[in-house]
Amino acid sequence: MENTEGRREVSEKKKVEFVRPEEIEEKSFAIISEELKRRGMTLKEAEAPVTKRVIHTSADFDYADTMTYSGGAVETAKKLLLNGADIVTDTNMALAGINKRALASLGGAVHCFMADEEVAVLAKKRNTTRAAVSMEKARKLAGPVIFAIGNAPTALIRLYEMMQESDWRPAFVIGVPVGFVNVEAAKELIMETDVPYIVNRGKKGGSNIAAAICNALLYELTRKG
Repeated sequence: MENTEGRREVSEKKKVEFVRPEEIEEKSFAIISEELKRRGMTLKEAEAPVTKRVIHTSADFDYADTMTYSGGAVETAKKLLLNGADIVTDTNMALAGINKRALASLGGAVHCFMADEEVAVLAKKRNTTRAAVSMEKARKLAGPVIFAIGNAPTALIRLYEMMQESDWRPAFVIGVPVGFVNVEAAKELIMETDVPYIVNRGKKGGSNIAAAICNALLYELTRKG
């Protein structure tokens, strides 16, 4: 015998709400804000758009606890972008996810050197990762650079090593690699430096998170007014 009551209950739980395409993001952020309030979580005003976009990308409210910002980080990153800073990522996925039109409108460009032939050759010769060597190549870029690392802890470690080896400093570091090997230690190293940063403590992160952080900053600058 068919259980119509059970089917009706499931149907009601899965009721689809019609939302206009242009309203989906706005509604999503409203839901996120309400859920944060329900959980008793309060975000700093300047950091809220970034953390909320990370939650929007991941549907993971743990980020409200683990996203970590150096003093004035958001304001510093936005100022760099307004002055035409470039962004360097450690994956083509993050490269694809960052809004290039918004970045270009501010005078910047995004780069990823992971597929660069010279980087691949050097990495193999030195028995290290392409991510580490790509940081060395990125160091040669003119002008301020925001490093957005979402995959390779070795990229963060190499940035830290280069800072210890000389007076060179990246303009800003977004450190959100995901994984289990050296991930947490690499993030902690960046937070020990004098470089402004946005880091997600713990094992979580990813290229999509790195791109989300970049886009949150870009949208704050390009969607107003």
